[in-house]
Amino acid sequence: MQTMQLAFSPFNVALASETDFAGWRNAARKLALNDIAPQAVTWVVDASAAKEEETLPEAPEKAHLDVPRSFVSRAEAVICHSDPERFALLYRLLWRLRREPKLLEIASDPDVRRFEAMEKAVGRDMHKMRAFVRFRRIETSNGEHFVAWFEPSHFIVERNATFFVRRFTGMCWTILTPYASASWNGETLSIGPGAAKADAPAEDAAEELWQTYFQNIFNPARLKVQAMQKEMPKKYWRNLPEAALIPDLIAGADEAAREMIARMPTQPASHHTKAQALHWQVPDAHAENDDGNYHSLDAVREAAKGCRRCPLWRDATQTVFGDGPPDAEVMFVGEQPGDQEDIAGKAFVGPAGKVFDAILDDAGIDRQKTYVTNAVKHFKFEPRGKRRIHSKPNTSEVQACRWWLDKELALAKPRLVVALGATAALSLLGKSIAITKMRGEVVEREDGLRVFLTIHPSFILRIPDEAEKQAERGRFLNDMRAVKRLMS
Repeated sequence: MQTMQLAFSPFNVALASETDFAGWRNAARKLALNDIAPQAVTWVVDASAAKEEETLPEAPEKAHLDVPRSFVSRAEAVICHSDPERFALLYRLLWRLRREPKLLEIASDPDVRRFEAMEKAVGRDMHKMRAFVRFRRIETSNGEHFVAWFEPSHFIVERNATFFVRRFTGMCWTILTPYASASWNGETLSIGPGAAKADAPAEDAAEELWQTYFQNIFNPARLKVQAMQKEMPKKYWRNLPEAALIPDLIAGADEAAREMIARMPTQPASHHTKAQALHWQVPDAHAENDDGNYHSLDAVREAAKGCRRCPLWRDATQTVFGDGPPDAEVMFVGEQPGDQEDIAGKAFVGPAGKVFDAILDDAGIDRQKTYVTNAVKHFKFEPRGKRRIHSKPNTSEVQACRWWLDKELALAKPRLVVALGATAALSLLGKSIAITKMRGEVVEREDGLRVFLTIHPSFILRIPDEAEKQAERGRFLNDMRAVKRLMS
């Protein structure tokens, strides 16, 4: 009788804030373990009432609340939704999960559908915030500070703030929203009360530069207005400095596209294309023979200095040919030289090369006894200010440079070749390979050459999480130990 009385007695639960997940979770646990029906509970956000002494019944001794672990993490996202009924929905699902453990797998259930819709809405709102926050620079007594104004649809500031800490760790910033504000001083993240748009600074000097950049990267030939408005809804335009340009850019897109087409170069005659291809295939005067029948790796290396087989030579500093003893048992093939390799003229001397050397040493492989080269011999990059950013070579560039790799293979005659990454595998095997699926496998070519497949060591450097980076390093070390065994 006592349980029945509890089940139909009204309970008012006051939460400290719109995102008080800890308060909701604590109250929901006590209510569920006392079998309090969802319709008997009223949820409100009242910070002052939440501080008062709690009147909920304590959970029975040794009682256990067993729900799917995924529900807890997903509920933490849903509680950020702006629907005032979200607390009741979450408790109703929790209460039902005790009796229906597979409830979340029933896609047709109304509560589950609403739960999933809220979760997706919060996720979309977080994505929009990350995409459309625009900082403005101000001067404070502590130096420069960057302030942004954003109007989210849901209560996502606290949940999203850590992303901005990771993204803009090196600067001090504040994001103002009507619900809450997030501030980072370079060391500490703090969440404060909401603000008004008038509290945000007016435009700064950098916005004119940003608008110029936006206008110049706008591609009228690829404009799809409906798709653009779906990804950049008009509700965000009023807070985006570049949005003022969008109507005029859309209006002039057709004419701008026609001008782009008119400026495009015409295709050369077919005989010119054939002559150009032939010119790229014939090495320059450094070659020993016009037919490319070289008798040593040194001769091929010298001939490759004048390679014109694809356009990459125009921007690269120099050809970066392979390096190592001509009788090496194993040949390592990477993708292409990087910035430091392009300057030094040697393969694998940059950051990825240092990782490669260290792991080879751990695996007991003497690099001095191996031959190291790349599928593509010229550095392909995109300029970014004073930096040159690596750009992946395309299939035609890989095929053009395969001529040189084939010469290295024919003269070095390695017993084993290690393909470091997908581009190397494409060059060696003539087809695209899913490295993640075939990693650690040995593929034998028609000519009998064995090719061991693994990742490129630069992949390790691109992993942001330190624990995962060390785990990937361990996997690559295991691959190199397997190579060591194959060499034996």
